[in-house]
Amino acid sequence: MAIVGGFDVHRGQITFDYLDTETGEVTTGQVRPATRQTLRSWLGRFAGLTDVAFAVEGCTGWRFVVEELVRAGVEAHLAEPAETATLRGRKKRAKTDRTDARLMRELLRQQRLPESWIPPAAVREVRTQARLDVALLAERRAWRQRIHAQLFHQGAPAIAKLLTAEGQAALAQAALSPAGREVVDTALAAIESLTALLDPLRARLQATGARQPGCRALTAHDGIGPLGGTIIWAELGDCRRFARADQAVRFAGLDVTVRSSDSRRAPGRLARQGAPALRWALYEAAKSASHATAPDHPYYLAARDRLDGKLATLSVARKLARRCYHTLRDLGDDAWPTTANQAAPASTAESAAA
Repeated sequence: MAIVGGFDVHRGQITFDYLDTETGEVTTGQVRPATRQTLRSWLGRFAGLTDVAFAVEGCTGWRFVVEELVRAGVEAHLAEPAETATLRGRKKRAKTDRTDARLMRELLRQQRLPESWIPPAAVREVRTQARLDVALLAERRAWRQRIHAQLFHQGAPAIAKLLTAEGQAALAQAALSPAGREVVDTALAAIESLTALLDPLRARLQATGARQPGCRALTAHDGIGPLGGTIIWAELGDCRRFARADQAVRFAGLDVTVRSSDSRRAPGRLARQGAPALRWALYEAAKSASHATAPDHPYYLAARDRLDGKLATLSVARKLARRCYHTLRDLGDDAWPTTANQAAPASTAESAAA
């Protein structure tokens, strides 16, 4: 590479550090403000050059940076944040934007950059929709929990299924104060509004999945439906970048962390790294294993005997993640037939990080 560089992206500015390997000159500075148009103008300095590469960490803002790099004909590299932090090592001096940009440049030049998969443009769109779906679902669940809390707070009987006709009738008869009734009415209106947003969004996600062989292959696994298959397909991505199935489990944040010293060992906790939407889809699919007719039911029962029900479901979710890894890995390029070779849309707005 004639020019190799690194970016450190923030909302206010993008710090850059690049090296001209022919002259040995290092150039540093900032792109302000951190917008698509400003970055596009700055990248104009590399017009006509064919041997330019930049690395950026896969944190919030990476999407528009990578899209503009590709548009300018610059080789884009996306660094995995957790592994990059490990390579940074223990803090020996002040950590600044300039040192982070220089680290990106040095790792890329030394071919030590922990590469993360850059999804095709269409997959990035599906990821954004999937994360919106999970966010709306969480908000709807929060309003439902507010109703349960208000009923308990005012001593009213619990209502198991709030949104059914029977639940609505019981809720209307609940003895609540005027303020408590206002809370319940507001929550019901919010739930109705969120449902109106969720239904068409989920229909679009399922329609996208129906056109993708990778999504259809995932739905062959028990418990994974059209919506879950689409989310897993988009979030898990090209599994050929993983050397083994356990790396896919770790990517999903479903692995259990271990902290031990000598003979002492702290209880393991779920890592929760990676996309929450992916964990949600795998966990929801794993819930079906608790049904007596599910193929994984014996495995679920064996895990439940050692653990509680929730941890047993997580064990099934890890098993499903491994199956999805093998399915997508075996499909290879066939998992992305309608998304390969698509150029990034120049007008696409910035979205959250992977």
